Order: sequence, then C-alpha cells, then structure tokens
Amino acid sequence: MEKIITKDGSLAEVDGAEFLHSLRHTASHILAQAVKHLYGGADGKNVQLAIGPAIDTGFYYDIDLERKLTEEDLADIEKEMKNIVKQNLKLERSVLSREDALKKFAALGENYKVELITDLPEDAEISLFTQGDFTDLCAGPHVQSTGKVKAFKLMSIAGAYWRGDEHNKMLQRIYGTAFTTKEELNEYLRMLEEAAKRDHRKLGKELDIFSLHDEGPGFPFFHPNGMIIQNELLNYWREVHRRYGYYEIKTPIILNRKLWETSGHWDHYKENMYFTKIDEEDYAVKPMNCPGAILVYNTHPHSYRELPLRTAELGLVHRHELSGALHGLFRVRNFTQDDAHIFMTPEQIEGEIQRTIDLFDEVYKTFGLTYKAELSTRPENSMGSDEIWEKATAALQRALDNRGLEYVINEGDGAFYGPKIDFHLRDSIGRTWQCGTIQLDMLLPEKFDMTYTGEDGEKHRPIMVHRVVYGSIERFIGILIENFAGAFPVWFAPVQIKLLPITDKHVDYSRKLCQKFFELGFRAEVDDRSEKTGKKIRDSQVKKIPYTIVIGDKEVETGVLPVRKHGDKNSYDISVDDFISYVQKKISTRDLTY
Repeated sequence: MEKIITKDGSLAEVDGAEFLHSLRHTASHILAQAVKHLYGGADGKNVQLAIGPAIDTGFYYDIDLERKLTEEDLADIEKEMKNIVKQNLKLERSVLSREDALKKFAALGENYKVELITDLPEDAEISLFTQGDFTDLCAGPHVQSTGKVKAFKLMSIAGAYWRGDEHNKMLQRIYGTAFTTKEELNEYLRMLEEAAKRDHRKLGKELDIFSLHDEGPGFPFFHPNGMIIQNELLNYWREVHRRYGYYEIKTPIILNRKLWETSGHWDHYKENMYFTKIDEEDYAVKPMNCPGAILVYNTHPHSYRELPLRTAELGLVHRHELSGALHGLFRVRNFTQDDAHIFMTPEQIEGEIQRTIDLFDEVYKTFGLTYKAELSTRPENSMGSDEIWEKATAALQRALDNRGLEYVINEGDGAFYGPKIDFHLRDSIGRTWQCGTIQLDMLLPEKFDMTYTGEDGEKHRPIMVHRVVYGSIERFIGILIENFAGAFPVWFAPVQIKLLPITDKHVDYSRKLCQKFFELGFRAEVDDRSEKTGKKIRDSQVKKIPYTIVIGDKEVETGVLPVRKHGDKNSYDISVDDFISYVQKKISTRDLTY
C-alpha cells in the first residue's frame, strides 16, 4: 500500500490503479515544472500551461510556447524531470479564494489557468499543489513527493486545440507514460515496439487492404483484398445472426430532420452530423441506425406473441470527427455498424441481455479474443427521468450480476438515451479495444409512440435494446490486422495459397492446380514471374500467405505438394487430395492456426 494526497488534502492508503493514476498525475506536474525551467525564461512567462491530466496510457501536458518543440527536445525535458525527481520535492496542497487564485495566476501570466478558474462555479473550492518552485492549479490526487516518480518516459509531441475546440489556439501536447517500477515501464515499451510493427495503417498498405486519400479524409477505400476480409466477416455475421433469430433489414442513409428531432439526435448529437437539403427541406445523413429500425417496427401492429423481435442491419453511418482525431480505420468519418435492435417486453430484458452476451462470446472466441465489461451510466447530456434511468441501469446490472460476469462501472459514459454495457477486447499483445456494446433504451419507444398488444389486450410500450458486436466493421478489421500482425487465419486470408512454378514448364500444372482450388472455393494465385524461387518464397512470406507451394518436376510427376506454412522455415509433403481436405477443415471450423 502507498499513501497519496487526496482531493480533499487528506492522506489515503491505496494501491493498484488508484496509486498509478496519482503517480501519473504527479508526473504531468513534474513535466510542466521541467518545461518551465528549460523554456520559461527568468520569470517563467515564456511558457503558459493549459491542462495536464493522467490518462489510461500515462499522462500529458498541453503548453503554449512560441518555440516549436521537437522530438530531440524530449531528451532535455526528461533529464530535467529526473533532476526534479532526484530532489524528492514534497507536494503540498493549499486552498485559495477565487479572487486570490485569479490574482496569483494572472501575475504568473498563466492565462489558461485564469480562464479555467473563471469558469468554475462561484462556490467552488480552488486548490493548488506546490512542489519546490512550481505551483499548479489542480484538484489532485497526487503522490506525496516527486521522488516516487522513478519509472517514466516522454513519448511524443502533438498538436491539441485548447479545450478541444478547433476555433481555439493550437497548443503543444507532450505525452509521457509512467509506471510504479522500471520493469513495468520496460514491458510497456516492448509492447509499444511490437505494436508499431503491427500498425494497421502500415500493414494495410503493405498487404493492399485499404487506403486513405486527401480527397476524402476519414473515408477509407477498401481494395480487393480488404473486401475479401470484409465479406468473410459479414458472411460469418449473417450466419451467427440467423442462428440467434435475427431478421436483417436495411434503412436509408438520408432521412428528414423531423425524424432526428423526434429521436433527440438533433438536440444531443447535431455537432457530429452531416446535413443536406432536399426539396427545400432539411435532411441529415444518419449517424446511427436506430431511428430507421424504429420506423420499420412501426409499419404494422405487434402482439406480445411476436416479442422479442430481433432486427439486424449492416448500416453505413457518417459522423463528423475532427481532422486531428482521425486515425486509420480506428477513427473514421463513415463506417458500417453491425447494428441490431431488439424489441421486447419488460419481463424479457434479462433473458435477451444474457442471449446477446452468448452471441458476443461466440463471435469473440471465433477470433481468439477475450474481453472485459464496463457498465456505463447516465451522462450529463441525456434525456428522460431519473426513474427511467435507474430502472434501465438496474436491469443491466442485474443481468451482469446474475451471469457472474466481472465488470467495472464507468460513471457518466452512457448514451444520451440509455445506459449500456461496453465490451473491451484484449488482443494478442495485451491491448484493449472497445467494440461491442449493449444499450438498454426506454426512451425512444416513448418518443416514437411504439406499442404492442399485451396478453391483456391493452397497448404497452416495448423495451428496446441497441447492440453491436463488431462495433464498426472498419475498426474491427483494423483490430484484426494488428491482432494477427497481418497473418490472418486461413478462412479470411485474402490469398490462402500461393503456387510458385520453378520454371516456365511448370506454369501449366500450377495454373491447372490453381483452377482446381478456385472451383473448390479456395483463394489461390500463381506467381509465374521470372524471378528466382527464393525471392518468390520471401515475397509470399512478406505478404503473409498461409500456404506457399513450390511446383517443380517432382510435384508435376507425383502430385505430392511441398507445403510451407507462413512463418515456417521448412515445408512438409502432402498429397493434393489430403491438402484439399486439410484446408477445407481449417476453413469450415474457422481454425485460427495454419
């Protein structure tokens, strides 16, 4: 157990994530102090500080500095941070009145701090933390002294608009990370090195899967290889959803403004939407599929005997993301949501949540992914009464508890219309990705006057569940590229078999064999370039083809194939028929190994 200074100034004994968060928060203050020492000038006013929080991967600080920092400057800043750590400065909390705090930071030339203080409520307690010659506006918590922060590293420099508003000044953001031990830091850095090799943007280009263009920032282009992966994922998705009793629908991309006003998106999500005019009326490009699914439901009356009614849609949605937030396939402006909406009676809620988690389990296991769950509760920007939110949140929590599924509560991160369970997938190098979600909605059925006839003959409101398992097809493909480092399982590898004729006289046999594989549904290619066999083998390995087969005189005469699996140095002999059976089994069982 370690002691930290809490937000109220008291000492508390903590361990694990809480201590690490405080450690990283303190590291951000040490970073700011070091930048002030190096570049602030005699009075420190050459550097203005904005905010410096701890984050999941470490910490950062946004600074306003005329000098443009470079990656080379990070070494100097790190060196000064180590000096501050070595001094083992105590962190001391103090409280000022609003008036005194404004005077203090105005005198220091800290205009961003002045703005933050001005925006605080009149009765807010304004706390400061001091370490040696450095004082920062901060609520805490922090570790007791700078000497606790021993395992840290500065990672990168980026641009960041003040308060995330593109109309404000662009600041310089310095990212860093910190851990309780050097061993943990080194392990994290090794993971980042491995992640860099797996970067889906790099592999996406090398493997000819997708591309991004200035003509459409945030709008990905999928190449033939990418479409093979996408279609295999969608074929599997449809197979699973048929088995779980879903009916597929399709709804329009552009719908009238009145629909989005009714759904609440116009008031709660408008800044993320795209708009157009049709016949002098306002229309919006859909950012979500749910209102369209509701219109389908409302096309005819429903009875309790039909419920639960499960509809699914592979819907293309568009959301306006800031250009600085765009990142490969992980953050785009248009993507395909594998959406589903389940309409049910109140008594069916827990059963349908459990059934949905069963589906999620099956899908994620197919890709070798494990997950952890988060229950996200009511956000500030939400619709509906406290009673409805409490009832919906309790229903999700009860389903999780009864299943015995471990989860954490993520306060205030629900959708504006209801609480949700988020599923964070863990990949092969330990990173987590938020993909699946289950959202319980008691509000939109009211807004759209949705009904069903109950067993008593009266009209009732259905409960609505919104859920996605992949989340975004595009993002899920990006995750799979990085998880498998581009070496995809046979069943969704763009090219499954590469045939390499040694000379021109072996080309005909290679092509006949390739045609045989094609007719069986395999994706095979012949590399008949005038290159040395060794180079063609290396090229096949670089392209991460599951099976590479060299064809020479022996293979033509005997029909025995020397199959080399991706990643292996040696090949093994197998007859054509046995190889076909082997590959068919790998595909039909969706085996993750070669």
